[in-house]
Amino acid sequence: MGRATALRLANLGCSVVVNYSRSESEAESVAAEAERAGVKALAVRADVSRDADCRALLTETERAFGALHVLVCNAGTTSFVPHADLEGLSGEDFDRILGVNLKGPFFCARAAKPLLDASDGGEIVMTSSVAGLAGVGSSIAYCASKAALNNLTVTLARVFAPRVRVNAVAPGFITGRWLREGLGAETYETVKTFQESKALLDRVCDPDDVAEAIVGIVTGTDLVTGHVLPVEGGMLLSG
Repeated sequence: MGRATALRLANLGCSVVVNYSRSESEAESVAAEAERAGVKALAVRADVSRDADCRALLTETERAFGALHVLVCNAGTTSFVPHADLEGLSGEDFDRILGVNLKGPFFCARAAKPLLDASDGGEIVMTSSVAGLAGVGSSIAYCASKAALNNLTVTLARVFAPRVRVNAVAPGFITGRWLREGLGAETYETVKTFQESKALLDRVCDPDDVAEAIVGIVTGTDLVTGHVLPVEGGMLLSG
């Protein structure tokens, strides 16, 4: 999703900063591809669960580009633990998941606020999940982190108004490597088929669908803030 979003923005003429924590070569590849679209791009390492790293990330952004107009908080992590396996979810799991999925967006938004304020109309888009709306997903900790992120979106929309809008997208099942590796190939296909059967539109989303929703929020009306946009093919309406 991060790659798809960065490239969509680059193709619209936006210079981009690609954050990564471990995947340096992939981040550098995305930055290089964005530059081929004719914009400036930079890959910067930062562990978003660390406030100091988030502040350094935004400092490097200001040094390189002098301004910030859009912040996409897309970093996420989870542990794949069945909800009924209460003992299978450790305190360390909770700390790591909440650190990346909840503290990270707060730290990044706080560090970005001065630059976004200066842009006189900046935007923040959080990547949440239907897990935070329906309580279904890879683990209880993941669901809790995304529900809290949805609440954070509303809270920050109030705090950052009127100069900065804050919204979120909430994807459902997303095709690709992350879920395939987390679930295992056989389970991945089973869950994907089941989710497709539940979706009113008969399909699940892929990273480009999520990127399109993020960019749609950025390029759309400036009268939307504090909202969470589900991107799940109508799965939440199927009962």
